[in-house]
Amino acid sequence: MKILLLEDDTLLSKILTKHLSLNYKVTPVYDGDTALEMVETQKFDLLILDSNVPGLTGLELIKELREYNDTTPIIMITAYQDTIHLKKAFTHGCNDYIKKPFELDELDMRIENISRTFNIEQNIPIQIADDTLFDTMNHKITKNGKTFSLAKKESELLNYLVTHRNRTVSKEELTQNLWTYETMPSDATLRVYIRNLRALIGKESIETIRGMGYCLVS
Repeated sequence: MKILLLEDDTLLSKILTKHLSLNYKVTPVYDGDTALEMVETQKFDLLILDSNVPGLTGLELIKELREYNDTTPIIMITAYQDTIHLKKAFTHGCNDYIKKPFELDELDMRIENISRTFNIEQNIPIQIADDTLFDTMNHKITKNGKTFSLAKKESELLNYLVTHRNRTVSKEELTQNLWTYETMPSDATLRVYIRNLRALIGKESIETIRGMGYCLVS
């Protein structure tokens, strides 16, 4: 799934982009005018729009897109807590509405619901090796025609290594990007995840770079 994210808060945009990029292709923009240009020149499966941004506001962007019969699904995110803005957003044509602050899991569920409702193709397996495919959305590995399930965190870990294929990723980078401070795993737990992944995709696929971290090799 290809997502356009319009959010002018750079920190929040970075957090959302990092999180969503685990499963989707995300293009972040920071003002409404740039968002409109991107939509006019590229095809997106979903638009996630903040309501209050520089240039065209999220509401104005929705209205303009719908006037030109652009039916791309839209999730509006906003700091407004009143129902007036909620009503305006749906009147202009947004498909879902989420109020700040929100949990990342809530956003995930809303995206998954939009995907089901609009039958968006979002699950293109990633080829790990000639005989191995990785289904990021369903957390599954298919090897030699046999399918194996991954724990969600194992899937996120593998996806991060795939995204940074052929680059050494430190243990610190993995834990900082995939866990919160309160839930950071021990080195022993991380080694268990890596061992489980190697058992499925092959020991030689994930190299341990002593003193540095791990590398998924092509």
